[in-house]
Amino acid sequence: MSEDPFATFDAAYVLGALSPEDRQRFEEHLRTCDRCAASVRELAGLPGLLARVDAPAVPPDLSAPPPDLLPSVLRRVRRGRRIRTAVTSASAALAVSACVALAVVASSPTPALPPSPPSVAMTALGAFPVRADARLDAFSWGTQVDMSCSYTGDRSSGEYVLVAISRTGTETQLATWKAVPDNTARIVIGTALKASDLTALEVRTGSGLALLRLTL
Repeated sequence: MSEDPFATFDAAYVLGALSPEDRQRFEEHLRTCDRCAASVRELAGLPGLLARVDAPAVPPDLSAPPPDLLPSVLRRVRRGRRIRTAVTSASAALAVSACVALAVVASSPTPALPPSPPSVAMTALGAFPVRADARLDAFSWGTQVDMSCSYTGDRSSGEYVLVAISRTGTETQLATWKAVPDNTARIVIGTALKASDLTALEVRTGSGLALLRLTL
């Protein structure tokens, strides 16, 4: 029988140390693997136990825990649950120390993402009853545009278009929507264009008149 690639995911899952991608993969695996599901149930009380003790500081020279740390901790926890012995404060503190190191191992392949940039007000290109704030978030697959657009007065009704302009001058229509006077529209749209390849975003009318512009 081939080795289960998810065999060591149970403790990291219970402790919340898996990356979002690995967590989703493991949850799908749990639907069909009774062994891993039983292991997760066995470890389900561990976070509550660890929350009752103070975690010791991780030594500054701990750049990487030994590779046999996780199997050793799991054997200790499971053996203790099978014979149903009481866990002392000293052993709980040791488990906390091990789990802190485990968190370092589990999270190191997935560095924390930088905070999203703040929204920026788009520049009006005339006396139009429209204003918008936009934010761009860069991802491996491209760019996500998050925009809030508000209108005032009856003249604001009609169709609007969000256009991305690349550094080569190519224009790509990202979204269209209908305006509602005295209301705010929220548009979140993704594009395969990289943020570094974009030079501007524009809000235009359905006829092509540019109303707002954000220079990147």
